[in-house]
Amino acid sequence: MEAQVRSFFVRDDGEVPNHPDLPVIVYEGVFADHPAGIEAAFNRHQWTGSWTGGVYDYHHYHSNTHEVLGVQSGSATVLIGGDAGERLSLATGDVIVLPAGTAHMLLDASPDFAVVGAYPGGITPNLRERNPTDRAQAISEIRSVPVPSMDPVYGEEGPLLHKWVK
Repeated sequence: MEAQVRSFFVRDDGEVPNHPDLPVIVYEGVFADHPAGIEAAFNRHQWTGSWTGGVYDYHHYHSNTHEVLGVQSGSATVLIGGDAGERLSLATGDVIVLPAGTAHMLLDASPDFAVVGAYPGGITPNLRERNPTDRAQAISEIRSVPVPSMDPVYGEEGPLLHKWVK
């Protein structure tokens, strides 16, 4: 299970808060040879409450939890961080970890595109969109979400534990 791991920060764009301290982490092709194992790996590493489906085609984020998405099939382009964010091309076996508050939306996808999503400790995510009246509360919630104790892909030794330090 080898992957090229990269990370990047997305800034608050005035519309969506993103995360002030933690980067998005991308594990390219980590499950390319065994995409059926994505959900079991997440669950084994205490990222639970898993589901399988797509990604919404509008900017949204979760202020109460981090989220991991593993591409189980197909390919897609997603926009991370709001309108001025980063476009990611994702393929079967790729995994992205989104810190709380990080906006994401589907731009386009193959017909067979499906992801497995999960959350540290199985927290039920809230769903937030661009809404100035909720912004202050969302930012407060984002700052209070703890860093998980396990990397969703590698467990106790993963890159998340080195890149996500508050």
